[in-house]
Amino acid sequence: CSVNKTFFEIEENKNLTEPLVDIYVPEGQQVTLGSSSTPSTFQIQNNQLFLSVIPDYEVQAGGGGARGGGPQVTQLRVFVSVLDVNDKLPIFPFTTKVVNVSEDTKVNSIVIPETDLEAQDDDKDDMLFYTLQEVTPGTDGSFSLVGTNRPALRLDKLLDFDRCQSMTFQLLVRDTEQEDAKPSHTATATLTLNILPADLRPPWFLPCVYSDSYVCIQAQYQGAIPTGHRLPDPLTWSPGPIYAVDGDRGINQPIIYSFVDGKGVLSLALIPAALSTQHPDPIPDPLTLYPTPQGEQADLARYSVTQVSVEARATSGSPPSFSQSLYRGTVALGSGVGTVIKDAATPSQSLRVQAQDPDFPDINSAITYRITNHSYFRMEGEVVLTAVALDHVAVFYAEVEAKNTVTSATVTTVVEIQVREQEPLPTGEPPTSEAGSTTGPSSSAPSEGTRPPGPSQGPSTTSSGGGTGPHPPSDMTLRTPALPTPGGPSSMGTSTSPSPAAPSSGGSAPTVEPGIS
Repeated sequence: CSVNKTFFEIEENKNLTEPLVDIYVPEGQQVTLGSSSTPSTFQIQNNQLFLSVIPDYEVQAGGGGARGGGPQVTQLRVFVSVLDVNDKLPIFPFTTKVVNVSEDTKVNSIVIPETDLEAQDDDKDDMLFYTLQEVTPGTDGSFSLVGTNRPALRLDKLLDFDRCQSMTFQLLVRDTEQEDAKPSHTATATLTLNILPADLRPPWFLPCVYSDSYVCIQAQYQGAIPTGHRLPDPLTWSPGPIYAVDGDRGINQPIIYSFVDGKGVLSLALIPAALSTQHPDPIPDPLTLYPTPQGEQADLARYSVTQVSVEARATSGSPPSFSQSLYRGTVALGSGVGTVIKDAATPSQSLRVQAQDPDFPDINSAITYRITNHSYFRMEGEVVLTAVALDHVAVFYAEVEAKNTVTSATVTTVVEIQVREQEPLPTGEPPTSEAGSTTGPSSSAPSEGTRPPGPSQGPSTTSSGGGTGPHPPSDMTLRTPALPTPGGPSSMGTSTSPSPAAPSSGGSAPTVEPGIS
């Protein structure tokens, strides 16, 4: 027997219905498939050789053998080569891969090796091409692949935990070099890189100015102490309290404070996450101290120091001063105990009666306040509160005394408090000349019976630059008014307002008593 062709090339996945070859068989002989034929691949019909399967390069590649039957056996070989076609998709061994990367990883380090990121493609002759695509905004340039055909992930930029704690990328693989090639197959997988904080930065004293993510120009603190006095509270520092934080916010070690030098000058007290300082003994003479505070991490891994200057200054002995000699407040009729008096000019805000030390503004926290002549009201810091329920319309005058607990100097001012029937005015609307439906005089021009205590013409306890608060004559005792009789009329028969004193040429001071209209 014989054939006219013994070698064939066929692309895989091609369905051939035509015979591969016609077999010439001499008369009296027959042809069958030989034992060396690829199993279940060929068949002979009417002396024609057919391919009985759709060829797959990754499964089959072979040939068939035909032999003539009869007393004399003749063997004939026919070879069929299956050509590889790009028909398989590349596949990653994972869908999402999560990897932790330390913030202090060195640039050019391999973060994920090539073997962990390679895709598999059953097309044996295919070369795979990889691309890394940014998913998290702003992370472009942080990582890259070692090569187009080598998917090892490499770090290209320093990491910063404070700026970014996690980055996500998409890894794309394609089995053709050109994106528009036909046929071409792609696959994708997700890479998530969690940035872990590293101990790279020392404690930073706040506030500080960042020069970059690793260096912060720390605060330098200043404070002042009056000579000859002991402060009742810790020093007040500028620009703020002595306070440090771990520069690595992701680790956030607690900070331990100490002084490198200056022992015996300042004592330490640890309050939550900050340094409180006091001087144990009064400093008699003016001088400037330069102690060096240190902030150290609790794990003792890192520390830093900053500069502090403490100036001991002589005080002139001037008392504190109010900015106003008369403050005006308002409160709604029927207010209960503990109601905050509002500012008459801005009823949406609380009335604040504040004095300042002319020599040491930093020790204004040492100033305390009290009402000297009235049991209806009390002070809570710089705020005036009601001490009783107010059940009738009236205008009250209360004397507020401010005392510097460091120098013991005092100053007083007067607060006019109007009890109104209507609700306080909206924010920004100026008060009217009449106090609602009050039976007393208007706040703009109080009558003689309700005029607030005037400034004393005698020696004043205020400094020359402060407000002219009211000061009663030295031989007068301030009295507290009795509470109104429950159910009684709103206008009392006997006024407890200060009696007007006709000013004489000598300028005598008016009587200072609480006023009720």
